[in-house]
Amino acid sequence: MIKRDTVMRVGRPTDHLEEITKMYVEGLGFEVIGGFDGHSNFSGRMVGHPKHHYHLEFTTHTNEKAGRAPSLENLLIFYVSNETEYKNAISRISNSGFKKVKSFNPYWEGGAQTFEDLDGYRVVINNGESPF
Repeated sequence: MIKRDTVMRVGRPTDHLEEITKMYVEGLGFEVIGGFDGHSNFSGRMVGHPKHHYHLEFTTHTNEKAGRAPSLENLLIFYVSNETEYKNAISRISNSGFKKVKSFNPYWEGGAQTFEDLDGYRVVINNGESPF
C-alpha cells in the first residue's frame, strides 16, 4: 500500500522547458523546487510547493521532440472552494501565458474554467470543493 504521506510527482515532456516552467510558476503560484540540466541529454524542472505531497516535473530531451498533448483530456484539475481565491487563481492563470479554452468535456463548463499551456496540456480551475 502506498502511504498517505507519499510524495507524488507528475512528469511530462515539453519542448519549451523554461517557458512552461515560468507559466506554471506564475499561473498557479508554484515555486521551482528542483531541477537539473544535461543529465543523459535530459533537463528538467520541478515545480510545486516545498514539502507538499505533489509536484510537477517538466523534462526536455536534446534529441527528441515532445510535441503536443496527445488529447484534449490531459488535465490537471484544481478545486478552489473560496470565491476570492478562485477569482485570484483565474486572474493569475489568465495573465501568465495560458490560453482560455472551451473544455472538451462539458462537465467542466459548469463552475470551472479551462486553460491550455504552450504544449496543449490543460489546467482546469474549478470553483468548489472536490467531491472526493
